[in-house]
Amino acid sequence: MRPGADTENASHAFDAYGLAGEPGTDAFWAGVGAPVSVPTDADGGGGGGGGGGWTMLFLWRGAPATLSFESWSDPVPLRRWRDSDCWYAEVAMPERLCVTYQFLVDGDGEGGGGGGGVMGLDGGAYADPFNPAGAGGDRSIAATPDVPAAPHWPLVGADDVLPVPRTRIRWASERLGGRRTVRVHPVGGGGPLVLLLDGDDWLYLHPAMTAFDAAVAAGEMPPVTLVFLPAKDRAAEFGCDPALWEAVRDELLPLVAESGVPGDPGRLVVVGQSLGGLSAMYAALEFPELVSRVACQSASFWWTRDALGRADLLAGPLGGAVAERLRERRADLSGLRIAFDVGEHEVGMLPHCEVVEGLVGEAGARVRVARGAFGHDRAGWRGAVLRDVAWALG
Repeated sequence: MRPGADTENASHAFDAYGLAGEPGTDAFWAGVGAPVSVPTDADGGGGGGGGGGWTMLFLWRGAPATLSFESWSDPVPLRRWRDSDCWYAEVAMPERLCVTYQFLVDGDGEGGGGGGGVMGLDGGAYADPFNPAGAGGDRSIAATPDVPAAPHWPLVGADDVLPVPRTRIRWASERLGGRRTVRVHPVGGGGPLVLLLDGDDWLYLHPAMTAFDAAVAAGEMPPVTLVFLPAKDRAAEFGCDPALWEAVRDELLPLVAESGVPGDPGRLVVVGQSLGGLSAMYAALEFPELVSRVACQSASFWWTRDALGRADLLAGPLGGAVAERLRERRADLSGLRIAFDVGEHEVGMLPHCEVVEGLVGEAGARVRVARGAFGHDRAGWRGAVLRDVAWALG
């Protein structure tokens, strides 16, 4: 990945993206919206020739800044258009890629430009002010034109306040230690419990409550009861250790039952991503009486007891501790429904996931396998969450 054309060629590149006017003028900024992509092999398009893929133009107004992606790429320094308040990067992207990004402002906001820009911003991380698709107050979402739509997820700007469930449970766990707030939301009157690991991300960055409401209203899944479980220490809680799931079984679920929100814990679906996906799979193996339905995206199946001490997390045995457990115990998983999804661009993750997917299927589980248009990025995972929960409920 690289910045695109040199500054002296930028005018031609901006024309290719359909932007009119001299960069940095009010007329130019009036036409700027979310990042725009052109095919990399189009005449005059973006960053030059190549077979397939896209070149995406990111624009920032005001202070010097760097374009930072959540996980897909190293940061990309922005170039300045002549002596203006226009900073830009042209980024070569593969086909089918959805990304979360933000702008890291370098200094005190002195970058030229007039009203309506970002003059005076302190150094820090900011969402794209031209992009209506946000993820929390300091992140935005962009996708190449060939990425499938994610139905029911609304556009949320950086200044929008996401709705949160009215019911909250103050959980002081004896098993895990510490206190945390767990939110509970009945969708369509409530139904099977859907336990969302990393729950705060699905409350404050991505509006899962709104998306599930819309999916149930559209008849694409039955009514459910969402339980948003935040993590306090992901590395400790989401490893292959029984503590979290003993606490969920013995402490949290009774509190949910006492909350008065209707829900069926007998049809619990656990939803997790990355280390959360690993933990969801572990729960299905070690607590089958509790967890028999799982939706996991980009699960960290590279995990072993010593993995976090390795320079390369993915360099260990394929499938990690979960694959080892499946081979040694050869459990009957015929009672399990599990949906796996991993990004097409997570090249190092794919072999680990493929091993576990195969072993789980061989053990008798009902398995759904998908590959999504994303890297290791929650903006891509959310497209799979609704679909996979609906499938897990059968």
